[in-house]
Amino acid sequence: MTLMNKALTIAGSDTSGGAGMEADIKTMEELGVYGMPALTCIVTMHPTTWEHSVFPLPLDLVEKQLVTAIEGVGINAMKTGMLGSAELVELVAATIDKYNLQNVVIDPVMVCKGCDLILVPDAAESIKKLLMPRCDIITPNTVEAAYLADMPEVTTVEQIKEAAEKIVAAGAKSVVIKGGERLSDNSAIDIFYDGKEFTEMAVPKIYPSYNHGAGCTFSAAITAGLANVLSMKEAVLQAKKFVTAALKHGFAINNIVGCTNHTAYRKYSESKLQ
Repeated sequence: MTLMNKALTIAGSDTSGGAGMEADIKTMEELGVYGMPALTCIVTMHPTTWEHSVFPLPLDLVEKQLVTAIEGVGINAMKTGMLGSAELVELVAATIDKYNLQNVVIDPVMVCKGCDLILVPDAAESIKKLLMPRCDIITPNTVEAAYLADMPEVTTVEQIKEAAEKIVAAGAKSVVIKGGERLSDNSAIDIFYDGKEFTEMAVPKIYPSYNHGAGCTFSAAITAGLANVLSMKEAVLQAKKFVTAALKHGFAINNIVGCTNHTAYRKYSESKLQ
């Protein structure tokens, strides 16, 4: 019998299937990891406007899910996604401490695509104060990185490196900052910093960009890599390849939005991805 390593995602449920817990579990499965969700909320979308509605789950129900996964099954790695309140962030921090959890990946979901505003300021501040010092890696985009690093903006590679240094100095063991579409460059550039050296990962930007769920997919792939005993750098490099394949083979799910293709990394050879 082959035993699978196990990972936990503490995230919202995206009813459209492209992001959140759904993206996390699909990614983990594709990378050979048994994924378990602790749902924090359910997100629905209006069918014609795609306006989002968020329905938080009670805190005690989230806690019971955590107990089920951690005590009832056991985990080799974990990640967070949407944490919509300071109280929920406090619960996650207390859980990390209580169980001495390892391979902790924090995806600081503070802004939505196309938006540069922090959605829930009290939750964002709690992530900064409570989860950043407890994580093995944090995976902000440039807007989130600027917030975490107390910088007015992060819009260049040089500023990404400066923010990365500040984030590690503030307590994170390592960080990968996602340049994505926000950098005025022809490449999608992500930079990993482990406190000692920078690793720059650049691929040509992909058009059309069916990128709903790309951030969730990236952090989930890092989590799966860590669960499978890769080093942090190995897990990040694998995640970059995974999400690049998912974006290259993304697809429209309706006339409003398109999603990453979570099967692409497995289905298509490296030669076909060039």
